[in-house]
Amino acid sequence: MIPSLLEKVERLSLKEQVDKFAVGDDVRVHVTVREGDKERVQIFSGLVIARDGRGASATFTVRRISHGVGVERVFPVHSPNVGKVEVEKSGHVRRAKLYYLRELTGKKAKLREKARR
Repeated sequence: MIPSLLEKVERLSLKEQVDKFAVGDDVRVHVTVREGDKERVQIFSGLVIARDGRGASATFTVRRISHGVGVERVFPVHSPNVGKVEVEKSGHVRRAKLYYLRELTGKKAKLREKARR
């Protein structure tokens, strides 16, 4: 099968090394922020509640509570602005999307930690 031009262009925009993480993991996302002519790395830490798409358009959603308000950010997996994704804890989940956590607060919003082998 001959790869189409679109597939060739998409392959160029993919990262070679993608960090391994899953839905339910507590992560720290290192994001490059440009302010004027300066550049710095900002860390956004939270819980991965969803992964969407495939290929160059793959994204993941990270949620955290900041000053009592839920904040969610959607990051492209293959974006050059996303430096690295560090997994702090792996949560045991049985769903692909954890949108139900939006309604829960406190201890009810906690996930069990994944058993290590």
